Amino acid sequence: MSYAFDDGLRRLIAERCAAFPRQAAGEAARGLKRAAVAIALVETEDGSGEAAFILTRRTSRLRAHGGQWALPGGRCDAGETATEAVLRELDEEICLQLGGGDVLGQLDDYPTRSGYLITPVVVWAGLGPRLAINQAEVASVHRIALAQIMRADAVDFTTIPESERPIVRVRINRSLVHAPTAALIYQFRELLAGRQTRVADLEQPVFAWR
Repeated sequence: MSYAFDDGLRRLIAERCAAFPRQAAGEAARGLKRAAVAIALVETEDGSGEAAFILTRRTSRLRAHGGQWALPGGRCDAGETATEAVLRELDEEICLQLGGGDVLGQLDDYPTRSGYLITPVVVWAGLGPRLAINQAEVASVHRIALAQIMRADAVDFTTIPESERPIVRVRINRSLVHAPTAALIYQFRELLAGRQTRVADLEQPVFAWR
């Protein structure tokens, strides 16, 4: 199944975000550093008119989580809301300038093993955005067709000896994307399919715990 990047899709996602009973973190997340990432919806680059989302590869020069797949975003500055942080980070990381009117909604807060509480913000990036990477943070930027993550075999679950919680993985092209990024993509996938699925208890691989 493919998804056309058009006003109908924007309305559908906005409606499902509005109806989604978002779960904010509770007392267990007290003390975690706040962060926010964007599920930024764009058109694919192949001229097909299909909808996609933006995924980046972090530069290997970063001290933490270098070289990993990531949604655009980062730590919230003092006093910033998740939406404000996402809009700032999109501009800083990939030169994508959006406003509050481009925000479609938020998904559940996700606590990470490395000490962050991530709020995913769904945004509509519009037609023809000119993306340019900040090489200090981003090695590459990619547009991933929504049809890829909606395939039946796009998501799987595994286990590790270090935890009783299942690990979620998302297959994109020839790569495996792991949590926390995989958990957020998975929840958006479920939202797009019309399902309400919680992901806060999905585990991350040990290499992401630091």
